[in-house]
Amino acid sequence: MTIDKRQLPAAPGQIPDFAPVPRGTNRHDGWTEDRQRRFIEALSVTGSVKAAAHRVNMTPEGAYLLRRHPEAESFRKAWEAALSLGVQQLEDVALERALHGTEVPVYSYGKLVGSRIKHNDRLLMFMLKNRAPTRFNAAGQVTERRNTIGNPGYATELSRLKKQWRKEWEAEQALDRRKRSDATAASINAQLEAMKARRLAVMSPRTRRLYEAYLESGRLDEVNARRRGE
Repeated sequence: MTIDKRQLPAAPGQIPDFAPVPRGTNRHDGWTEDRQRRFIEALSVTGSVKAAAHRVNMTPEGAYLLRRHPEAESFRKAWEAALSLGVQQLEDVALERALHGTEVPVYSYGKLVGSRIKHNDRLLMFMLKNRAPTRFNAAGQVTERRNTIGNPGYATELSRLKKQWRKEWEAEQALDRRKRSDATAASINAQLEAMKARRLAVMSPRTRRLYEAYLESGRLDEVNARRRGE
C-alpha cells in the first residue's frame, strides 16, 4: 500500500458535521475520530476513496468496512457529501483542461526541444454534454436554445465559442506541424555540419587547402552567375 502523508485542507462550509463511528478500542493506528475526520476531508479534495484512505495511512477496504458499521449513518452522509464535492472539483479540473488544454513535451530525435499546449476536443465535447445535456447531443451540437438567468444568449454564445475553440485548435495543430518541420530541418543541418567537421578533421593540410579553395571557387561562381542574371 502506498502511503501519502501530505495533509490536505478541508473544504469549510461544504462538508456537513458528522458523528464519528464509535470504535471498541482506541488504537492509535486505527480509525480514530481524528482519522475519520481527516479521511472525509481528503475525500472532499481527491474524490477517490483509495486516495483519501492512503492520505490517512489506512486502506480503502478498511474505509468501506467502517462505512458498513451499524452506527455509521452520520459518517455515511458525510462520506456522500465529501465524495460529491471531490467529484465536482475533478470535473472542474477536467473542464479547465478542456478549455485551455494541457502542456505536453515536444521531442525531436529523442531529445526534449520544448513544449506545446495540446487541446482535447473529445474531452471538451464530453464536458459540454455532461454540463448541459439538454443543450448538446452526442455529437456536441446545440439541440435546445433556451435562455439562462442573466444571459439570454447563453446557448448561442456556447455555439460561437465551440467554433472559436475549433479554429484555435486547428491553428495550434498547424503551428505544431511547422515547429516539427523547423526542428527536423535544424537537426538535419546540424548533422551535416557535424559530418563536415569530421571530414575536415581527417584531411591533411594540403587537402584542406585544396578543399577550401574549391569552396571559395564555388562561391565566386555563384556570385558571377547572379551578376550575369542582373
